[in-house]
Amino acid sequence: MMNLQAVRAIYLFEMSRTRRTLLQSIVSPVISTSLYFVVFGAAIGSRITQIEGISYGAFIVPGLIMLTLLQQSVTNASFGIYFPRFVGTIYEILSAPISFLEIVTGYVGAAASKSIIVGLIILATAFFFVPLRIDHPVWMIAFLVLTAVTFCLFGFIIGIWADGFEKLQVIPLLVITPLTFLGGSFYSINLLPPFWQKVALINPVVYLISGFRWSFYGISDVDVGVSLAMTCVFLLICLAIVGWIFKTGYRLRN
Repeated sequence: MMNLQAVRAIYLFEMSRTRRTLLQSIVSPVISTSLYFVVFGAAIGSRITQIEGISYGAFIVPGLIMLTLLQQSVTNASFGIYFPRFVGTIYEILSAPISFLEIVTGYVGAAASKSIIVGLIILATAFFFVPLRIDHPVWMIAFLVLTAVTFCLFGFIIGIWADGFEKLQVIPLLVITPLTFLGGSFYSINLLPPFWQKVALINPVVYLISGFRWSFYGISDVDVGVSLAMTCVFLLICLAIVGWIFKTGYRLRN
C-alpha cells in the first residue's frame, strides 16, 4: 500500500518552492508566452488570416501552451530531483522507509502540478488575445495532464543523469525547444511539401501538439488515436527507465 503521507510530504515541500520563486516559476513563462501572442498573433496573424478555417492567432494557442508545458515540465522535474542530489539530502530520502514509486510520485506530481498551473494560466490569458473555443474540454485536460506527467518523468530522468547545472539546460534548450518549434506549434505540417510531412512525423512532439489542437478545434495533423498512443508509449518508456534507475541505483548511490 502506498505511503500517502510520504508522498504528501515530498509534494508539499516541492510546491513550497514555487511560492518562494513565484516570479520565476509562474509569472515569467506567462509573460513570455503573452509576447508570443502579441508578436505572432498581431505581426504574422495579419498576413496569415486562417489555417484550416481557424484564425491564425487562435490556431497557435495549443502550440504555445504545449511549448511552455514541455519546457516547464522538464525544467521543474529535473531541477526538483537534481537539487537534493547536489546538496546531499537525497540520501535521507533514499534511506527512509518509502518506495521509489512514492518518491517519484511526490517529485513528479509536484512538477506536473506546477506545469499544469502555468498551462491553465496561459490558456486563460489567451482568451484576452484571441477568439478561442474548446470543442473537447475533457480531452484537453486529459492531454494536458498526460503530457505534463510524461515530460516530468523525462525531466526526472534528466535530473538523475545530469552531473552539473549546465547539463540540466542541455536537453530543454537543444532538444525540447527545437522539436517543439518544428513540431507544428506555429503551423500545420499539412502545409509542408509531402516529403517534409513524412520527415515531420519522426518528431514525437508533432503527435502531442496535434492531439492537443484537436481537443480545441477538432482538427489535427495526425489521427488523435495515434497521438494518444504515442504519448502513452513515451510515458511507459519513461516509467521503465525510472524503474531501472532505482533498481540499479544509477547516479543515486554515488
